[in-house]
Amino acid sequence: MRLRGARRSTNIEDRRRSGGRGGAIGGLGIGGVLLVLAIGYFTGIDVTPILNGAPTESSAPRDLTEGEQRAADFTAAVLGSTEDVWTQIFPEQAGRQYRAPTLVLFSGQTASPCGGASGATGPFYCPADRKAYLDTQFFATLSQRLGAKGDFAQAYVIAHEVAHHVQNELGILPQVAEARRAASQTEANALTVRLELQADCLSGVWAAHVEGMLEPGDIEEALNAARQIGDDTLQRNAGRVPQPHTFTHGTSEQRARWFATGYDSADISACDTFRARNL
Repeated sequence: MRLRGARRSTNIEDRRRSGGRGGAIGGLGIGGVLLVLAIGYFTGIDVTPILNGAPTESSAPRDLTEGEQRAADFTAAVLGSTEDVWTQIFPEQAGRQYRAPTLVLFSGQTASPCGGASGATGPFYCPADRKAYLDTQFFATLSQRLGAKGDFAQAYVIAHEVAHHVQNELGILPQVAEARRAASQTEANALTVRLELQADCLSGVWAAHVEGMLEPGDIEEALNAARQIGDDTLQRNAGRVPQPHTFTHGTSEQRARWFATGYDSADISACDTFRARNL
């Protein structure tokens, strides 16, 4: 991804030097993530099936490494591109102004109004404070443990969490949260799958509008990342038989296909997963 000269977002809250100080708690397992979903509507990339129990860093103040600084700069550039894209196309496609989110960088563990999180839970978005949360160490996890290499795979992760903010701006998150409260667990999971696939599609819409930044192979990196974090693949890699009724993010095939749908259309309206008969 070509980011030289790209505008860096200033909507970043960096908690890494303090190690997430201020009410930080440990990692969440699958049950913990579902509990947060029920209480605060926590949306993100759930990799707990294979990372649950991964070590977290100390909360003691520390200096940032050169690699962490590069990750922060990369994140600021990608976040800036999402701000530019959504600010431009929101009035055209949604008929409203776009209000950008804040992105919180943390290390090891942190707290949010939607609950606590650790690096093992993956990045997430909390609508209660309109902030996305990212442990930049997840980039290494994405490449080394999940098999999703490349800078555009990392950019896709950021764009996916921003896409949840887009859903919040469109009023979709509160509607789904209300529907989930009245649903059975299986029905609630199915609604969450549609929400996550829509976020993948909206990530594709963003990608379609940053084509000047794309390099050969970038889109395939994003598609591969989407496949590697499908529920079926994560459960299989954790040594389990995939259980579709427990899926909360969609299969590998679905995630890649909906990203491609957004990319090919470049249009928010193509991402209505809630009316789609064939997910």
